[in-house]
Amino acid sequence: MVINKRHGGTGAPLVLIHGIGHRLQAWEPVFDRLAERHEVIAIDLPGFGLSPVPDGGMPRDMAATVAAMAAAFQEWGLDRPHVAGNSLGGAIGLELAAAGAVRSATAFSPAGFFTAAERRRALRILNTLRANTFAPKPVIRATLRSPALRAYSFGALVARPSQLDVERAYGDALALRSGRGFRPVARSARHYAFDGSRLDPAVPVTVGWGERDKIFGVHQAERVRTALPGVRVVTMPDCGHVPMSDDPDLVTALILETTHTAA
Repeated sequence: MVINKRHGGTGAPLVLIHGIGHRLQAWEPVFDRLAERHEVIAIDLPGFGLSPVPDGGMPRDMAATVAAMAAAFQEWGLDRPHVAGNSLGGAIGLELAAAGAVRSATAFSPAGFFTAAERRRALRILNTLRANTFAPKPVIRATLRSPALRAYSFGALVARPSQLDVERAYGDALALRSGRGFRPVARSARHYAFDGSRLDPAVPVTVGWGERDKIFGVHQAERVRTALPGVRVVTMPDCGHVPMSDDPDLVTALILETTHTAA
């Protein structure tokens, strides 16, 4: 399986996993900070960013995705790396922790704690955002140059869209548009829920949830607290669904605090 990735830093390996329709650049605001303490590997999930759809097609479900990621870790010579993920990537991180494949996991607004109605609502929002990216490229670029229109375009994902660089926002829009894995992953989410009973209490896990998350809603953090009593749950002020842009300092701190506590 071919996976596009960016490497940086030295230390214990830390793999960063983005959400549905996104790309490894989601972690740019925190990448260099994390690389001061870790060998950081930010990836494009199969079918997103610059990673192609695997020859055999997209993984059919979360179990297949986790198996593929664990196999990739072995191929890269990583023995139980730390992992941090957002949304879909957060769920993958939690599943990897449950599978014993990682040393620690930090998940930001992870999928898998929604009701069926909340899942449908989230997918409606994401599908609408994706549909808007099929406008002509000059129109997209011109739209994103306007702070007000950039806020309208990305306000469902981030709480502080003014902090998004125009070129990065443009690249994110095109990545959402071209992500061939979007529909298969969205379909596979129909029956997904995270089962916390398999989590190893010896593996440190932190879940961070933006208080202004418009995709899943911060109330889902309370379900994490109830379902996973051994997990640290942190609500993140003035952060949306993708908090790396909203508060890079807090995101970095939560990840490093989690990796530091791992045996």
